Amino acid sequence: MGLFSNFFNNSENNQNKTSTISWLTLDQESLLDELENHSFEKPVAIFKHSTRCSISSVAKRRLERSWDLPKEEIDVYYLDLIRYRSISNQIASQFAVKHESPQLILLKDGKVVHHSSHNMIDVDGIKAALVK
Repeated sequence: MGLFSNFFNNSENNQNKTSTISWLTLDQESLLDELENHSFEKPVAIFKHSTRCSISSVAKRRLERSWDLPKEEIDVYYLDLIRYRSISNQIASQFAVKHESPQLILLKDGKVVHHSSHNMIDVDGIKAALVK
């Protein structure tokens, strides 16, 4: 019974783990210039999420479960692609990164230093780009 009890408790704990990501909402195109400028002071991540896509939801949950970066080190913005597609288009244009969904774009010193999509979105990729 102890084996099953531990298995179910661990599974339950993993499901109930809440995100440690302090999401900031990206809902205005005018914020993109501010984010670019802010990235000279502190790295900025933009997570482009399609609320209608199960792959995007899986990528978001996986990122949230593994997130261990302090909010003092990086600002993380959430973009709802369904509501704000024009912002996604502006990101592609302004930062010369082809649109994908889901997608994570990392800005540092005004430049894209990392971008990934689908199952390639992970914390390790962000950490590696931050130390370069």
